[in-house]
Amino acid sequence: MLELSLDTASETASIALSRGGEVFAESTWQCRRNHTVELLPAIDRLFAESNVDKADLTAVFVSTGPGMYTGLRVGIAVAKGLARAANLPLVGIGRLELDAYPHRAFDGDVIAIHKAGRGDLAWASYRSGQKTSPPKLSKPAGLASLIRERTLFLGEIDDELAALLRTELGDLAIIGATATGRATALATLGHERLASGAPHEPALVVPIYLRPPAIGPQTAA
Repeated sequence: MLELSLDTASETASIALSRGGEVFAESTWQCRRNHTVELLPAIDRLFAESNVDKADLTAVFVSTGPGMYTGLRVGIAVAKGLARAANLPLVGIGRLELDAYPHRAFDGDVIAIHKAGRGDLAWASYRSGQKTSPPKLSKPAGLASLIRERTLFLGEIDDELAALLRTELGDLAIIGATATGRATALATLGHERLASGAPHEPALVVPIYLRPPAIGPQTAA
């Protein structure tokens, strides 16, 4: 069993090779917005350095966002291409769930956050690894107003957002570490979903967008 995990939902790209959900090779790097030119060479390099062959792949796991429009499109397109070419199962898992997964033992709500632009936060909440609120957009103050109990916040949280949460929520706000590579969590969860019989048809794996992309057809003034 050989699995490839791809996370391109942010400027920090993360890929991993695993067997039965156990990662044995991983690469995380600052991709910025260069996923189109950097992802495939990084995959080839990871296979070569690990001395394994793509022909031995048995499954592909991919982060479905929300996140960067281009990054998500590139990662999901590559994952679908690999799965289709070799007739492999493909499992997609949301980026916020991957951020929250390492903290599933926390006794309370876990809210994973990423900055969605225009002053918005994309976030979702989890408890014991189970989603309690789906991904949505809120202003920082709007998110803080929803909190009624001790909550762990993690993901893309800068000093300004951390200060706002502490000011608005006091001891109810626990600020976790900034998320780095998500491929390890993706490998574990992807294997679990596949083993549980989750749908794995590549056509069913689509990116999660919480608003339309900024690019698109221009309309007349």
